[in-house]
Amino acid sequence: MPILPAPVARAAERAAAGELEAASPVFAAAARVPHAGLFLAFPALEASGLLEGAKAVYGSLPNGFYGLESILVDAVLRALAGEARAEGATRFNPADLGRVLGLDRAPEVKTIRRRLGQLAETGKAQELIAALAAHHLTSTGPGGENLAAVLYVDGHVRAYQGTKKIGKLYSTRLKFPVPATEETWVADAHGSPVFVVMAEPGASLAGELRALLPELRTAVGDGRRVLVGFDQGGWSPALFAHMAGAGFDVLTWRKGATPDLGEALFTGVAHTDEHGETRTWFAADTLVDLPLAATKTTGEVFQMRQISRIVPTKGGGTRQIHLLTTDLNLNAGEAIHRLGARWRQENQFRYARMHFDLDSHDSYAGTDDDPERMVPNPARARAYQKVLAARKHHAEAAAEADAALLALKNPPAGTNEVTVTNAMINQAKAPLWGAETALTTAEAAHQRLPQRVRLGDLAPGQQVADTETKLITHAIRMAAYNAAMTLAREIRTNTGYAKATNEAHALIRQAFHQSGDIDPTVPGHLTIRLDPLPTKLCFVKSK
Repeated sequence: MPILPAPVARAAERAAAGELEAASPVFAAAARVPHAGLFLAFPALEASGLLEGAKAVYGSLPNGFYGLESILVDAVLRALAGEARAEGATRFNPADLGRVLGLDRAPEVKTIRRRLGQLAETGKAQELIAALAAHHLTSTGPGGENLAAVLYVDGHVRAYQGTKKIGKLYSTRLKFPVPATEETWVADAHGSPVFVVMAEPGASLAGELRALLPELRTAVGDGRRVLVGFDQGGWSPALFAHMAGAGFDVLTWRKGATPDLGEALFTGVAHTDEHGETRTWFAADTLVDLPLAATKTTGEVFQMRQISRIVPTKGGGTRQIHLLTTDLNLNAGEAIHRLGARWRQENQFRYARMHFDLDSHDSYAGTDDDPERMVPNPARARAYQKVLAARKHHAEAAAEADAALLALKNPPAGTNEVTVTNAMINQAKAPLWGAETALTTAEAAHQRLPQRVRLGDLAPGQQVADTETKLITHAIRMAAYNAAMTLAREIRTNTGYAKATNEAHALIRQAFHQSGDIDPTVPGHLTIRLDPLPTKLCFVKSK
């Protein structure tokens, strides 16, 4: 086969682009094609449901040379090659990437932005995400039947570095408040992303979980009970009761101080994971009653199963930690494993930030935030800090007054008589009375302030970052991430690569950049032969 021949001429199709729905891919025989390793991702991309879901939701793009399928495949391949942003197209030779797409040239930045903008204008990005979730959770294959058995939910703060006036959120990763957008992500049992929604500014994870349940039920597609794991940010006994009634089982850590259990209740439990590795723990399995916040006066409680563990502390001692679940039939060892596996979702965020530009600004557009939205009053929080300071000062003044009065009542050594006058008592208590007045004033000032105020009064002109384009690019990155994870899992389970456990992901990233041959000579088949890799693995794919 010729080495890097000239691309197949598509001038006629480009000239008729206004009347053409999309140019079809045409592959020509070529050797040493850069990035031919990206063909490895095509079966996994097909299995992700991105193209199928996009066609069902959007139908097609307006007539043009680059159609819906070309734009999405190009975006996924660039993400897998480490350039997920539209600007990343400038780091590829358009003709080289075009050969992988079956076109004379890959789309460039302006075209990519225009086409994604046309998709965003339809306002159907959330429908696309829902279609991907439904496809993902009803997929078949190794472990596919259990993907919807366990779901993990977590919030993700995406920091904003632009010039727009965006509301601040506390970032646990950065450890301080930053202008940001908050998202709620759902992952499957493997930690692979399934669903994402843009959270309301300042919304709690508990509130987002309650609102997300109907979407999750639709994505699961049937009435089976699903185990939903999340961290303490979703703590709410009322939410737990609501989820149990809606057909979802809860798996989370217990929040707040909890009495330790007797060591006699602890026994050994074990679980064997999907890789055949068995782990053991020392745990106690009990039932607890949680008071429902809205009905504390009536004494109504919600009963949950508590699984406790004894773990070491940094100081050399031990402490007990407790997880809660509404699933009474789940093996205790599996419950511990499942909640520990929630960190797979955290790893997904970290990996996607590093290799798929998860937090990038894919659109610089923004819209005005709702000025009528009621938000917490920061002045009330500042006033409460003054109340706390006044209470501390009052306690100190009370201690000093008690010490002064005690000194007045105790005669000096060698004398038996004590004279205490009202003036002396008043002088000893004067600082305490002043502290009481300051405390009363601070508490009254705190109570006068409203708990919530209009956003328009607090931060006029505040904006929210564009969500439609971001959700579309999230769908693309989800498909790319799941494709990469699928291939890495295949390397671990279906090859003899000795270092697959530690290097599967690095190997597949290397393979994506590998050059190779495109051979369309056999009718109905496209054969890709990759040039040798540094390892002895050989990947051959035909379609």
